Amino acid sequence: MLLSWSALWATIIVPIALGVIAWPLRSRAAHHALTYLSAASLLGPLAVVIYGYAVGALGRGGVIDPFILNATSYSIGTMALAIDGLSAPVVIGLSIVTAFVAIYSIKYMETRIHEMEEAGERAPSFGTYLLLYNIFAVTMLGIAYSTNLIEFYVFLEGSLISSFLLIAFYGYGDRKRISLLYFVWTHVAAVVFLTGVLYYGYLVHTFNYAVVINGTLEPVTRAIGPIYQYVGSAAPLIAALLLFGLLVKMAVFGVHMWLPYAHAEAPTPISALLSPNLIGLAGYAIARFIIPLFPQQMLDWRPFLMGLAFTTIIYAGLVALRQRDYKRFLAYSSISQMGYMLLGLSTLNIYGIMGAMLIYLSHAIGKALLFMNAGVFITELHGLRDITKMGGLAKRYPLVSALALFGFMNLSGLPPSVGMWSEIYVVLGVVKTPYFLASYGNLVGLTLLLIVALTVTASYSFITMKRIYYGQPRSKIEAKESIDGFKLSLLAIAIFGVVFFLAIAPLTSSLSSVVHASVLLGYLSLK
Repeated sequence: MLLSWSALWATIIVPIALGVIAWPLRSRAAHHALTYLSAASLLGPLAVVIYGYAVGALGRGGVIDPFILNATSYSIGTMALAIDGLSAPVVIGLSIVTAFVAIYSIKYMETRIHEMEEAGERAPSFGTYLLLYNIFAVTMLGIAYSTNLIEFYVFLEGSLISSFLLIAFYGYGDRKRISLLYFVWTHVAAVVFLTGVLYYGYLVHTFNYAVVINGTLEPVTRAIGPIYQYVGSAAPLIAALLLFGLLVKMAVFGVHMWLPYAHAEAPTPISALLSPNLIGLAGYAIARFIIPLFPQQMLDWRPFLMGLAFTTIIYAGLVALRQRDYKRFLAYSSISQMGYMLLGLSTLNIYGIMGAMLIYLSHAIGKALLFMNAGVFITELHGLRDITKMGGLAKRYPLVSALALFGFMNLSGLPPSVGMWSEIYVVLGVVKTPYFLASYGNLVGLTLLLIVALTVTASYSFITMKRIYYGQPRSKIEAKESIDGFKLSLLAIAIFGVVFFLAIAPLTSSLSSVVHASVLLGYLSLK
């Protein structure tokens, strides 16, 4: 369904414009007002998604911005912004988290900038932060909106550069080295990905992975036919380049080393966006264009990808249990959660792919709550991050502790969190793979792996919850919880999490329709 006006472009342009206005200003009141306006504008995508569900458009053709750039004469294709059932959970997660983390940033970043100035460092202003933050937020939205690989890559680079600058300007520890480490790893991955993109475009004469046909969003294969007839024997190489670049960005086992450093030392509002939102976009990209464009290669690699997913879940979960730093613990748990997303994708069936997209939403809500939770202690308890020095904090921070529990419930798949639905669908996806019932050994082996994976996740979640919030305090803490906008921003995210747990039917029905019509279309071409 074509919108009557450019609502999706407005959700990108307006936050950037507000950031540009804030950049030169030095007024604290102006910064606060522009931050609240930015938060309101970042809720715009959520409003578009709700409208799409209300009119029934997300399951049949999507919601499409009317401004479409036609560059087919240059073999680039068309560039449009759109939301459908597959991207809707991603857009929901991005919109909710970026909006309320913006409000959370007011107190956190004012404290951080003051700390830096007291230490004799030159700290860029809050206006600079807000501009970079808004660019980071809207470029992630642009990735989810995109229909063309060049468009996707431009937004991807925007998110990398803005997040790199945020870590370099406002991070902790040896932030310049860590931000460079982050930039090099993610940029090398982006270059590998771009190589595959250019090779694909050279052979296919378009960079589209989705096109607008008669006002509806369709996979490019509906317009030009199966991709293998264009790429031929180059298909494995192109698919491998694209997939490797995205797996690095997901930080799966073997290419995960950059994430604990970057996410632990980034300013906490940026950690809250990096971990649940940015790295999960790589998983969304696998579902959006690698699976439908290169079905044979994904079928060939399915055993390897499932093995890699289980390894990531279990390894990162066990390492998370050993962490003393709260934010570093959360970084490793994010790696483990990306293993679940990869597991759902690697099943290559409708249940697993639906579960992977719901994991994006549940992880966005849960991990944002937990990173913001860590930021409360960093801000109000003089930089406290050491888990071994915590304990008994539920007595002094009852609201924050309750919200942390809800965050861990999202990670562990317990009601009333969206994580319950995501885990159900991922497990169903594994059960529906041809390997599960192929032999008694496979059935036992995969069942044991699922049990171990789910047990590790529950263990690191609730053991850490106990260490931080219950038992005897392990250091003297006099502060008590005061309810303000800083903490109410966490509560707002949690409330949205419960709402989407209850209103899961529109998400799953539209997801199911799009996965049937788009993601699995490639497999029909193999028959």
